[in-house]
Amino acid sequence: MGAPENNGHALLSPSGASRWLACTPSARFEEQFPDSSGEAAQEGTLAHDLGENLLRYHFGQITKRKLNPELKRIEADPMYNASMQDYIDGYVAFVAERFAEAQKVTKDAVIAIESKLDLTDYVPEGFGTGDTVIIADGTLEIIDLKYGKGVLVNADNNNQMKLYALGALREFDFMYEIDTVRMTIYQPRLDNVSSFEMKVKELRDWAAYELIPKAKMAFAGEGDFVTGEHCRFCRARNRCKALADENMKLAKYEFAEIPQLTNEEIADILSRAKAFKSWISSIEDYALQQAIDNGVEWPGFKLVEGRSVRTYLDQDKVAQRLVENGWDENVIYTRSLLGITAMEKTLSKKGFAELLDGLVIKPPGKPTLVPESDKRPAWNSTESAINDFKSN
Repeated sequence: MGAPENNGHALLSPSGASRWLACTPSARFEEQFPDSSGEAAQEGTLAHDLGENLLRYHFGQITKRKLNPELKRIEADPMYNASMQDYIDGYVAFVAERFAEAQKVTKDAVIAIESKLDLTDYVPEGFGTGDTVIIADGTLEIIDLKYGKGVLVNADNNNQMKLYALGALREFDFMYEIDTVRMTIYQPRLDNVSSFEMKVKELRDWAAYELIPKAKMAFAGEGDFVTGEHCRFCRARNRCKALADENMKLAKYEFAEIPQLTNEEIADILSRAKAFKSWISSIEDYALQQAIDNGVEWPGFKLVEGRSVRTYLDQDKVAQRLVENGWDENVIYTRSLLGITAMEKTLSKKGFAELLDGLVIKPPGKPTLVPESDKRPAWNSTESAINDFKSN
């Protein structure tokens, strides 16, 4: 559970495990930079809060009398909306279905909601929170709600989920003989449900031979800086020399003496381009914010007022004055439907689907180059042309 976990400020948090396991000095390096997770994290925290209360009520852990004031508090938050309610209702239904399946195997299966997980057997000062843990004979399942929509999260060998699973085993394996753990990510805003299973022995071997040694190094700030996809959410990425060196490898093509790039060299540039653009953008944002907030003066640059566009001081008064001077409202006003995303947010996901069934299409996307690891099928231009011809 990403957002609430940050409240405790664990140095080696499960949510950052992919980073500090790959780049062990990063956790200590990040300490000197502020957390800028902002609004998205707050929205995620609210969604988890709603999910916890609805789950506790559904499974009889709190009464309606206890639930109602909690719902009123959540609904009063500016970040709450009908879509959030729909997404979390779906999460509750999903958990209920998973628990019912566990009960078919074990009549007295157990469900734990928002469990505090002690990870200190594996990670110095480590802890986390399990959104939902279901314990039945033979299998323990941990379900993690991901409310974010920026990045699709997969459960396959997910380090965060493996840490949660270890904590859940420590807390609950006394109840039943458990030989398998199932780790499930529920990410409703991207229609993503992903599960991954491991044998308990395999998970504990991973903990012994990889997790524990690297966690000790990370806690001590030892090891080498290693760049990769895990750098994306690192708070220190704008000051990291290793990441800068990796991205600046693109500069070698500028000084190449050959007149034409080979296909292999173009492929190499493509493989680095996305990360490079993201890094450059984050450096620009960081430098601007430091100049504005802290008066930092970057050599060769200065802070100026940017270009702006004209805007009406008061649209109602503008319209009133024009109408008073003989202009027709049909001339000075335009009318258009809300965009798809705004409309769905207004109607709620369920209302949008019911009211506009058959009136919304999703045309084929434009071809785009992606790494071979992308799970989407390869685009076949010949096949596409044939299909287009048939449809016409």
